[in-house]
Amino acid sequence: MAWDEWERLKADALQRQQGSTQMQLNELDGGGGSGGPGRPDAYGGLKVANDGLTKIGKAAFGLYNQLWDKARVAVPSSDSAAADLSKQGFALSPGLKHVSNRWEEQLKSLMDACAHISNHMRVTKKLHDNDEGYIQRQMSSIAALDAGFDERVGAPGGKKKEE
Repeated sequence: MAWDEWERLKADALQRQQGSTQMQLNELDGGGGSGGPGRPDAYGGLKVANDGLTKIGKAAFGLYNQLWDKARVAVPSSDSAAADLSKQGFALSPGLKHVSNRWEEQLKSLMDACAHISNHMRVTKKLHDNDEGYIQRQMSSIAALDAGFDERVGAPGGKKKEE
């Protein structure tokens, strides 16, 4: 929104406010008229629709499984080769053992990162789902409470019938 558009909207609102002696509520009609008790979806919904984040979590989980199945294979065979070379008196064995240890450390670090990403995406989704449920319960309670204060016998907006 450009600055001049903002200034024009403010001036229009001020003009409407000064020209009107009636009360005006600033609200958006949801299309169904005034609410009343009902599903909180009528008021809008808290949505967590981050399909990209879900895909990232699944990809991280898949990478973790592949690393577990395929990348760990090198450690036992390298350790075995280092031990065999050591028995035969080769000076190469400590270097091979060092490489094997570093590979295992780096692999564990990468697998931990993948697990962290996957778990974080799952926990985040669950927390947002719980928040949405809480908000829906609160909005539903407000609607029920609001309906309880309506002592009219007739339809909303009509006058109360005298008994």
